[in-house]
Amino acid sequence: MAAETVCDFPGCGGVGEIVSRLSPEGYLVATGKKAYSFREAYRRFHYCQNCHDQLMGGVWSRVRKPDDKKDGHVAPTAI
Repeated sequence: MAAETVCDFPGCGGVGEIVSRLSPEGYLVATGKKAYSFREAYRRFHYCQNCHDQLMGGVWSRVRKPDDKKDGHVAPTAI
């Protein structure tokens, strides 16, 4: 039987059942290595359902907030 993956959100320790490209800060993170496809180009994180829901909530609140567009970060969905 395979070992369970631990949630990558700091301090959680739950089972990381969801694979995501969002970092614990809520941004897409590139590996910096040469990749053959988009799928390989971004680092993967594992999150429990609760932590993933919190991250996604933060992403959407940043995207919808008009006064937060000058922070130097591209939209989390930008490619």
